[in-house]
Formats: sequence, C-alpha cells, structure tokens
Amino acid sequence: MRITNKIMQNNNLTNINMNKVMQDKLSTQMSTEKKISKPSDDPVIAIRALRLRGNVTEVTQYYSKNIPDAESWLNVTEGALKNTSEVLKSMIGQCTKGANGDLTSKEREIILEQLKALRDEVYSTADVDYAGRYVFAGYRTDTSISFPLAEEIDYTITQQLDNTAIDEVTFVKTTKPSGGGYVDINNLNSTNYQSIDVQEKEVDEVKVHRIRLNYKDLAYDDANPIIPTIERVGKDANGNITTEDLSATGVIGNIEVVHSYDIPTAYELAAENADKVYLIPETGELILGDDVHKEMMSYQDDVSTSTINEAEIRVTYQKSNWLKGDLRPEHYYACNSVDPATGDQIVYNPTYLNGTDVAKQVIEYDVGFNQTVRVNTRVDECFDPGIGREADDLINVLEDVQNLEDVVKKIDEMLKTETDETERATLMSRRKAANKALTLTKNKMQRMFEGGITAFQKYLDDNNLAITNCGTRSSKLELVENRMKEQKTTFETLKSENEDVDITEVIINLTSAELTYQAALMATGKIAQTTLLNFI
Repeated sequence: MRITNKIMQNNNLTNINMNKVMQDKLSTQMSTEKKISKPSDDPVIAIRALRLRGNVTEVTQYYSKNIPDAESWLNVTEGALKNTSEVLKSMIGQCTKGANGDLTSKEREIILEQLKALRDEVYSTADVDYAGRYVFAGYRTDTSISFPLAEEIDYTITQQLDNTAIDEVTFVKTTKPSGGGYVDINNLNSTNYQSIDVQEKEVDEVKVHRIRLNYKDLAYDDANPIIPTIERVGKDANGNITTEDLSATGVIGNIEVVHSYDIPTAYELAAENADKVYLIPETGELILGDDVHKEMMSYQDDVSTSTINEAEIRVTYQKSNWLKGDLRPEHYYACNSVDPATGDQIVYNPTYLNGTDVAKQVIEYDVGFNQTVRVNTRVDECFDPGIGREADDLINVLEDVQNLEDVVKKIDEMLKTETDETERATLMSRRKAANKALTLTKNKMQRMFEGGITAFQKYLDDNNLAITNCGTRSSKLELVENRMKEQKTTFETLKSENEDVDITEVIINLTSAELTYQAALMATGKIAQTTLLNFI
C-alpha cells in the first residue's frame, strides 16, 4: 500500500485530536477529582456510585439527624424522671416525718406546705417538652399533660380498676344517740351550747371501704343527679369481652350522691347500708357498703385469657370543671369530651377497652438499617394520678387535725370567759369530746402517713423502672451510634474509591499527555513541510 503525505498528515491530525481528548479528560478529572463526569464514561462506576451514595445518604440521616434527635429526646426524658424521683423521695421523707406521733402544730404545718408544693411539682415536671413536643404525651405531642389554665370541658371518663384499688378509710364521727342525729365535730366550738351537748363516749370512728377515683370535684346536679356506672368485665362463650352494670344486675342496690358537707356523711351511711354505694363528688370517692365490698373482692382474673382481665372493674363518671394543673384524662383513660367551641364529641383511646392495646402510643425512631429505638415514656408509666390523690389525702387529714386543734383552742378560750356553771360543764364535756376526736384523728393521720410511705415508695419504684428503661434505650442508642459511625466511614471510603481519582496519578498522566501533544505537534509540523514537489 502506498503511503502518501496526505495520509500521514490525516493520521497525525487524528492522533493529535485523540491526544487532545485524553488531555481534556485528564484535565476534567483533575478539576473535578472524579473518575467520570457522565454515566456513559463508565456505566459500572456510575451504577456503583448511585448505590454507594444512597447508602451514605441513609447512614448520614441516621448518624447525623435521627440518632442525635433520639438522644436529645431520651436525655430530656431522663432528666425529668430523675427530677420526679427526687420529688417522690421528698414525699417519702415528709411521710416519715408525719408518721411521728409527737409532732407539734408547727411541724405539721410545715409538712402540710411541703406536701402541697411537692404535689404541684410532680405534674408540672410531666409537662416538660423537647423542641415544642411534650415528651410524655404519647402521640399527642402538641397537648400538655395538665391543663395550663382553668377550663370548663365536659369529659366522660372510664377508669379501669381492679379490687386492689379498694382500700379502707377511717372517719372520725360524733353522734348523739339520744337525739338520733349527727353532729359535725368541727362545730363543737359553736356558742349554741344546748343543741351541741356531746359526750366524750359519743365520739367514735367508723371504718368503711372505698374506691378513690383519680379525680375529685366531679360533675353533679342536685336537681338531676349525675350517677356514675360501675361495671364488671367478663367474657362470653366466644372469649370476647363483655361488661355488666353492677346496679342493673342487683350487685349494687343503687348509687347515691352524698356531698362532703352532708350530715350524715357517706361514710356513716355506707356503714349502715351494706348493699349501697355512695359517691362523694367533691372528693371523688365511692364509699362501698360491706356486701358490695365483699362482692368486688371476690373478682379474680382468669389467667387462661391473656387479653381479658376478669377482675377488672370499670367506673364511668363525668367531670366538667378543670383547675390549672389538673391532669388531662385523654392521656390516661378511654374517655370522650365535648369540644366547647364546636359542640362536637371527641373520643379518646377507645382501644384501651378492648384488651388488645398492650403498647400504648409508642414513638420509635429509625436509627439504623431495619433498626428502631423507642424514645418516649408514656405519662401513665411514671406520673400516676394516684400520686396527687395520695398527697391530697394526707393534706386533708393534716387539715382535719389543724381544724380540731382550733376547735379545742376555741373551747379553751370560751372556758376562760364563761362564768355560768351549767354552761361551763357543757363546754368541759365538749372539750373532752373534741380532745378524743383530736386523738382519734391524730392516730388516723399517723396510720395514713405510714401507708403513704408504702404508697409513694411504689410510685418511686415505677419511676425508677422508667428511668432504667430510658437508660437501657440510651445504651442501645449509643451502640447503634458507634456502629453507624463505622458504617458511615466504610461507605464513604468505598464511595471515594469508586468515584474519586488518584490526583497524583492524574497529574503525571496529564503532564505526559501534554508532552506527547507537544511532540506530536512538532512531528506533524515537520511532516507537513515535506510534499511531493520536494522530490521532483
């Protein structure tokens, strides 16, 4: 084959262009530090790059966003729980002091003020939030645990209990058997001597059983009384949950409303009527007659049905007036309310009644590949409404002791100025009766404070369990974080090895390409100067 000068020139130009393309490619790699600039440069590298970039993005989401967010949530929760633990320890300390039978009036007053402050502090801690979300509120992270302001909203609440919620309560009373009536012991310092001629032997105490609901100041209407319903949970032939109204089945004769200021009291009436239940709306107590108490204590759970608690007792009642600091029932119970703005009915937590909702409103964060960590602690796991109700009972008995001390003090003052012997004799009789009532109430107070130590210790144990669970989740999260850190490094290394060029190698190749290009230009220039005419 004959090689002409034209062929040589064309070949040189083609090679120079290919060298220039290689030089451009190397120059682009050096400026971008990437092996390819478009998928067609190397489809294998492009596909692998997409996969590795997806992995890096996902791991970065876990490591840089999800895990720190979950960690912050857990830290806020743990801090609030530890604060609650200190409050409960202080409550136990106050109960230990209150159980001392030799307290002075001043010491009791200090305990009273401390308990009031601690009761309010417990539930204010429950309203702690993280980034505008209430951490103990389950899925309702925009709803506070307690009412920030006093409100009037109609709630119908179903409280799920069992017979462990039934306790014994002592009531100190003063009766006048001769007149067949009842006398308020706090009225013994009245100047009406003749109508209150009470003997020491007529002061006594009555013990009855009660169900202390988790709310006080319940809704009532004297003209049209709002009566709660008490139901027992059972099962049908197919193993489904059933309920029976104890009033309808005759277990309870009826439920009557007796106010805290009524004479006779609900406690005295329950002691005399074994088949009845009395509601005290002001204190939120259901006082049980003896027959009703025995019936309820006989309820036992059938262990063969894991989703049904046959010992469960459901009390449905209404509450409308809410004070600042009262707990919102939607965080604890199956209930419904009426929206005051629209009048629409809102139903909360209906699944709580079907026995299948084991994990209530659990919030989990994705912190790894197919791996989640629970970050929230439910309010009913650590902020039991019974904490405040237990404190209320102790506060009430302290106030009863203070009131009776005032009664004795007032009678003593009246004795100093009274000159009529008959009336002095009446006052002396009343003073003995008041002192006996004071002694019985102090004994009651001591027993209640001793019981308060046990009750608050149980709440502290529940709180410590919540702290332990929170710490366990934090430890798990720390392990996941370390693993995600390693995976992030690994994927970034693989991504870099797949996409990034060795800049030293590129510089050498580019320099070599530039020299080759210059040499090619020189050679082509010499060849281009020679034509066929030079040989003719």
